[in-house]
Amino acid sequence: MKQRYAIGVDYGTETGRVLLVDVATGEEVATHVTPYKHGVLTEALPNGKRLETDWAIQHPKDYLEVLYQSVPAVIRMAEIDPKDVIGIGIDFTSSTILPLDKTGNPLCFHPNWRDHPHSWVKLWKHHAAQGEADDITRLAEERKELFLTRYGGKISSEWMFSKILQIAREAPDVFEATDIFIEACDWITYRLTNNLIRSSNTCGYKALWNKREGYPDSSFFKALDERFENILETKMRGPVLSIGGKAGELTEEMAHRLKLVPGTAVAVGMIDAHAGVPACGAVHSGQFVMTMGTSTCHMLISDKEKAIEGICGIVEDGIIPGNFSYETGQVAVGDSFAWYVNQAVPSYVKQQADEAGMSIHQFLEEKASVYKPGQSGLVALDWWNGNRSVLVDANLSGIVAGLTLTTKPEEIYRALLESTAFGTRKIIENFTEAGVEVNEIFACGGLPQKNKLLMQIYADVTNREIKIPDSDQTVALGAAIYAATAAGAKNGGYDTIVEAAENMAKVKEETFVPIPQNVQIYDELYKFYLELHDYFGRVTSIMYRLKKLRSLSMEFESKN
Repeated sequence: MKQRYAIGVDYGTETGRVLLVDVATGEEVATHVTPYKHGVLTEALPNGKRLETDWAIQHPKDYLEVLYQSVPAVIRMAEIDPKDVIGIGIDFTSSTILPLDKTGNPLCFHPNWRDHPHSWVKLWKHHAAQGEADDITRLAEERKELFLTRYGGKISSEWMFSKILQIAREAPDVFEATDIFIEACDWITYRLTNNLIRSSNTCGYKALWNKREGYPDSSFFKALDERFENILETKMRGPVLSIGGKAGELTEEMAHRLKLVPGTAVAVGMIDAHAGVPACGAVHSGQFVMTMGTSTCHMLISDKEKAIEGICGIVEDGIIPGNFSYETGQVAVGDSFAWYVNQAVPSYVKQQADEAGMSIHQFLEEKASVYKPGQSGLVALDWWNGNRSVLVDANLSGIVAGLTLTTKPEEIYRALLESTAFGTRKIIENFTEAGVEVNEIFACGGLPQKNKLLMQIYADVTNREIKIPDSDQTVALGAAIYAATAAGAKNGGYDTIVEAAENMAKVKEETFVPIPQNVQIYDELYKFYLELHDYFGRVTSIMYRLKKLRSLSMEFESKN
């Protein structure tokens, strides 16, 4: 039987990764990574123009370079015939949006607009639209809009319409010049196929769309902003296609650039973390997947639909057709560890790590693993980039409580690891207390493969076994699974996501099992975490006031 292959393209926060997979076995044949040349822009545009607080943008040319460099690279590395590639799938950080002109090109490509921040890609962690998100929530509450219950009662600053509303308010000229606002993953499928479609996955979780009801009524958008009355037919036009389906076929132009064959199936795009779900083999009700990297996205597959506080979205057929898929998340996980290592670790730790021939993360993990739960006397909140679940509040910030003059760097590092596990436990309990079962937990992404201490802490804090997929590229593998499904059985792929996952997904035999004595201590420490969580998240506004003071100070400095 002739071998067939699928390609998964995984667009992360800092890099794009392309994976070539054997469709029959799930074997990962070749992988290639292209770092984004411009990275994440949080302080200034490439021309040096300053950005305001809480901005996070990117250059769309970096996304195209991933395709142009990494796709031909995996074909070359594997030494295969491009005719044997049956499909290509795209996953992307979300909600990452950009404004396009009438030719389908980003506005920031134009000399007239390149100096305007609002013409660029707004990355998922662009949080400057919090005011707009609050206004959307407030209006939905006043009108008693049912869609609000599908998002835990709050709209996020990270989502599509929050970001569009910010553009309309702060840059009306950019808003008027925009022909289409689109998710980055849908823009990539558009470039690959010349088909303007939208993913049910991104629309369902990030743009208030529902399989049965569609988008909110035009009267809601008009009440939000007069210019939005017909936005669904104009700047948000494009049919919504189901995940697992085909967005279109590779054009001759793009096939030539990618060294593939015209007509190759291109799957409907996916949110990056969501693509990891079938790659773990999690295709049944009660299975909970954590995609852990700079942030963590938690996905729960369920046969139940329930309105739950702080859920980032519940979408029918959202990830696995035939089920409801819940999404929650933590905005800073690996990011918070990286912040500490890059900005706060003493120089002597760096020197000791160098002498030991280890990275600082490895060195601190080894030092922190000696400590028992509770031994440091520290507890931290995991809100270094705001709180996505269950409070849905980008204005919140991080805390480490219990610091003394004898506190060591590895103790702080361990407290940060523990804080993310506590945040995950809060999310799990939020589900179970609402009557939605969590029966099995998987952890994928970069962190579970690198940090065993972290995963043992998660097992101990949650008192649940943690399973790890047998892949270093789980999300990209998931994108390839959707690609194989888009191609269909008649072309050497599969007709359902479940069938594709059964053949292409793998889980390691090694799992992380709770240690009873650790579970007992973490139960106590978790109570302290909840006290901090509820006080700073629900009672006091001190974090809001500190953030406002910071903004005023920066504004004063810029004027002087």
